[in-house]
Amino acid sequence: MANGGGGGGGSSGGGGGGGSSLRMSSNIHANHLSLDASSSSSSSSSSSSSSSSSSSSSVHEPKMDALIIPVTMEVPCDSRGQRMWWAFLASSMVTFFGGLFIILLWRTLKYLWTVCCHCGGKTKEAQKINNGSSQADGTLKPVDEKEEAVAAEVGWMTSVKDWAGVMISAQTLTGRVLVVLVFALSIGALVIYFIDSSNPIESCQNFYKDFTLQIDMAFNVFFLLYFGLRFIAANDKLWFWLEVNSVVDFFTVPPVFVSVYLNRSWLGLRFLRALRLIQFSEILQFLNILKTSNSIKLVNLLSIFISTWLTAAGFIHLVENSGDPWENFQNNQALTYWECVYLLMVTMSTVGYGDVYAKTTLGRLFMVFFILGGLAMFASYVPEIIELIGNRKKYGGSYSAVSGRKHIVVCGHITLESVSNFLKDFLHKDRDDVNVEIVFLHNISPNLELEALFKRHFTQVEFYQGSVLNPHDLARVKIESADACLILANKYCADPDAEDASNIMRVISIKNYHPKIRIITQMLQYHNKAHLLNIPSWNWKEGDDAICLAELKLGFIAQSCLAQGLSTMLANLFSMRSFIKIEEDTWQKYYLEGVSNEMYTEYLSSAFVGLSFPTVCELCFVKLKLLMIAIEYKSANRESRILINPGNHLKIQEGTLGFFIASDAKEVKRAFFYCKACHDDITDPKRIKKCGCKRPKMSIYKRMRRACCFDCGRSERDCSCMSGRVRGNVDTLERAFPLSSVSVNDCSTSFRAFEDEQPSTLSPKKKQRNGGMRNSPNTSPKLMRHDPLLIPGNDQIDNMDSNVKKYDSTGMFHWCAPKEIEKVILTRSEAAMTVLSGHVVVCIFGDVSSALIGLRNLVMPLRASNFHYHELKHIVFVGSIEYLKREWETLHNFPKVSILPGTPLSRADLRAVNINLCDMCVILSANQNNIDDTSLQDKECILASLNIKSMQFDDSIGVLQANSQGFTPPGMDRSSPDNSPVHGMLRQPSITTGVNIPIITELVNDTNVQFLDQDDDDDPDTELYLTQPFACGTAFAVSVLDSLMSATYFNDNILTLIRTLVTGGATPELEALIAEENALRGGYSTPQTLANRDRCRVAQLALLDGPFADLGDGGCYGDLFCKALKTYNMLCFGIYRLRDAHLSTPSQCTKRYVITNPPYEFELVPTDLIFCLMQFDHNAGQSRASLSHSSHSSQSSSKKSSSVHSIPSTANRQNRPKSRESRDKQKYVQEERL
Repeated sequence: MANGGGGGGGSSGGGGGGGSSLRMSSNIHANHLSLDASSSSSSSSSSSSSSSSSSSSSVHEPKMDALIIPVTMEVPCDSRGQRMWWAFLASSMVTFFGGLFIILLWRTLKYLWTVCCHCGGKTKEAQKINNGSSQADGTLKPVDEKEEAVAAEVGWMTSVKDWAGVMISAQTLTGRVLVVLVFALSIGALVIYFIDSSNPIESCQNFYKDFTLQIDMAFNVFFLLYFGLRFIAANDKLWFWLEVNSVVDFFTVPPVFVSVYLNRSWLGLRFLRALRLIQFSEILQFLNILKTSNSIKLVNLLSIFISTWLTAAGFIHLVENSGDPWENFQNNQALTYWECVYLLMVTMSTVGYGDVYAKTTLGRLFMVFFILGGLAMFASYVPEIIELIGNRKKYGGSYSAVSGRKHIVVCGHITLESVSNFLKDFLHKDRDDVNVEIVFLHNISPNLELEALFKRHFTQVEFYQGSVLNPHDLARVKIESADACLILANKYCADPDAEDASNIMRVISIKNYHPKIRIITQMLQYHNKAHLLNIPSWNWKEGDDAICLAELKLGFIAQSCLAQGLSTMLANLFSMRSFIKIEEDTWQKYYLEGVSNEMYTEYLSSAFVGLSFPTVCELCFVKLKLLMIAIEYKSANRESRILINPGNHLKIQEGTLGFFIASDAKEVKRAFFYCKACHDDITDPKRIKKCGCKRPKMSIYKRMRRACCFDCGRSERDCSCMSGRVRGNVDTLERAFPLSSVSVNDCSTSFRAFEDEQPSTLSPKKKQRNGGMRNSPNTSPKLMRHDPLLIPGNDQIDNMDSNVKKYDSTGMFHWCAPKEIEKVILTRSEAAMTVLSGHVVVCIFGDVSSALIGLRNLVMPLRASNFHYHELKHIVFVGSIEYLKREWETLHNFPKVSILPGTPLSRADLRAVNINLCDMCVILSANQNNIDDTSLQDKECILASLNIKSMQFDDSIGVLQANSQGFTPPGMDRSSPDNSPVHGMLRQPSITTGVNIPIITELVNDTNVQFLDQDDDDDPDTELYLTQPFACGTAFAVSVLDSLMSATYFNDNILTLIRTLVTGGATPELEALIAEENALRGGYSTPQTLANRDRCRVAQLALLDGPFADLGDGGCYGDLFCKALKTYNMLCFGIYRLRDAHLSTPSQCTKRYVITNPPYEFELVPTDLIFCLMQFDHNAGQSRASLSHSSHSSQSSSKKSSSVHSIPSTANRQNRPKSRESRDKQKYVQEERL
């Protein structure tokens, strides 16, 4: 039984040995070795089991020999099947603990040495004190030598340490490259581990034939060198030894060298390389990829989570495939590395499907502890990661510029209203193909409505979340390659100065990032524009523009005081409106036909060169169906100016830019394509297109001859102005004055200058006169000769008084010495006794805390110097004296200004200022933006307007007041004629109800316009420009100025033209002057400043009587246009018609509406008022007699103001143009003789 038991045991042992041999054989066949330690113990059995074992081995001996022999030749592994994992682990443990022991031993010895030296130092110090100075000197020498040696040694060690620190520091390029390289190689080593994880845990490998082992060896050699650098650079060696990265090196680098020596590989703890992923965020920061705190935090969380996950999976893979050591590794299970990764994830998430689980004791023990930390990490990290990813900016990308397509950046106040208004105008179909992409940049993500708007225009609009104050965000939107940057302002903010300051900071930030970028910004307050001039790179000559809403808004309202309804017409001109066709014969039909007109610019054809402005203007209107109102004029010094209706003395130059009113940009192309040879006989303007004929260039001699003939008024055949000397030097002139740079208007000056350079036979008297003119410091002979716009009339020169300052230093505005506000304040009784008629009443709501609206911008256009002093309308402010005191600093230099302290809601105050006799009542409010409810923002203005309209007046009182000789307020000229030419509006002889008082009301909220007229039928959802109060010119909202942003971008000259029209002549030079002193400076009258008065102004022409009365009853608008232009150089551009004029039955309604640029055949009615651009009349201020002729002298005609202002009477109408032409001819002849 014993033998049987032994046999059984032997058989069992033999079986075990046989099984071991079978496993070895199969592994050898796969070029690997995986043996159990139990196979060696079976060889020491009893004799019976030995025989059994030998018989068993004899059975398998042939197969063993066949498999072992070739492997033993290639891979000298241990044939006994012993596992060598302990050798790999021992190498790591010995390295770690050995180094730790050495560091601790070094610190202990150093501590003992320091203590001993400290005690010895005290003994030597005591000896030095006892031995005296002589003996001390002898002992100090060797001590100094030792200290120098130690200092030298410390210096050498410090330099090496510093060098190592520089090598591994990310502050230098070498350090950054080294850190990134180490991280990349660590990830490479981890990838090699992933590849080797598919092999058994321990296997035989030949270093010279295994490519992955060679690569891993190279990586670890580099890690060893880098470890040495880190060790040298470390200040605290002990803490360095215990760092995570150091521990990773201890358990991954030494086993590689052991594997080379033993020709076998053990996966072991190579999975610790995954801990290097924790440094991933640092690497990305070194490369300047991560810059925001959220992105750094997100990458940190992800790297920690993933590295912990992969490392724990590697440990489970090791113990589960190896088994427990105390179980002789018999309880192992075959799990791939990725199955372990899956196991760890379901464990951390507490799902635990049970399909994969740990069988070894070590694995289960590790899972017990890992599930505590893993669950905590999963529960805290994953929600935070999801939150960070969810909170990432949806619009946080970067703009990708499209080749061949420009883009602009729009920033500032980005809301649904501002963006929709901007896009509606910018992307209007009437513009040419807008190949511009719009990039919006705002620091707040758009709401759902605004997001939907962006999606509707996704082909041309992109939105990015960011701030222009951040250079990184500016780089994201490619501001350096943008065509322009547009900054929108919040028109409804409570603090306009703060809003302007924000926009100025945006300009500074953008200009600091890219000084050459073109910026168009909106400003709320006029005085804040001065701060833009302080920016060095701000240059209005390069396209930078500031659209001041207060300046333009009040300028539009001021022009309505001169010509009621003009604000509506101008607002419609620079706004893109689609044509709405109405078949019914209503006032909306004619109004909407005019609304479809816009302002365009186009270069004039060479066929117009040499013609006068009125001639070209008439040709364009009659033949091309275009209305040209201005040109860009280049003077002798090549400075460009925009001249509005300059008159017949100006000849068109080559390459002149014209300003047109048309309904489409394609129509304006006719002015560029027009050819006299090809299109002279064409009657349909749509057929005027680009012709195929070549336009011959005019020689310099012919151009100069034509210019000479224009000057002298003779034909080219009869002209003898050009001497033979000039004709003989044409080649010299061709070289001196190329065709591309010489304009016809400059030719006369050119050849005269050429003659001046030749030897002449002038008399000494003429030479002295010429020399005196050239040496005059205040005159420019070249400018005075050929620029007639700068030549003042004789009456102006005669009236020049060098001792009196009547105008500001630029000559653009009337000026007076500063006055104290107490001198212009009127009491109610004083105002009632004053003759106030044809004046402007400004009702202003405001108090001490209200934001200033800048009343100077309202007064300046009404004090333009192209009005004579007696033509100035008296301005009466009715409002809080506390508010007006704050505004007075900017108003005290303007004449004819009075103040009535009170409230616009008081009818007594309104009657005291004769509001029924005023030419215009303006209602403004400075409190509009202090109310959150948009419907209530305009409550004060609406109440004041309704209050005035409900007032009733007695006709007899108006007549008595008009004829009384009461008190005259300070600054008001009693001799001013009541029917001054500047009145420009046809008023009824007596107003008995407030409804007939001309009123213009400023509104903030467009929808509130419905409350102004109770008898209109406007729908509350109707757009502002379609409402009756806006069409009639009785309401104005600042929102209409939004269109100027896109209009200025497409054509920066449009803004200059608008500002020239509405501001009365404000220039960049004047703005710079106001920025210095915040007030107009008085100046003495000189020919140059008086020449600035010679500019046109807007007025209204009545057709009831006067020189155009015959056209008023059924005449054509085109005939009126041509007659006014030829006879008086007056340029008509619209009609102000009674609302019910189209009705066959008479109507009591006095409301009028605006018709912009009617066609030639448009029928006129006698009650029409014509918008026109009038020339400055030098003779209007000479005598009261001339004034009586230029205005309606008859009070019995039931008209208080003139219908044709500045137009001479019928008797003198024909003589005056002739006298003016003769005066011009005489002037040019005198200049030629000089």
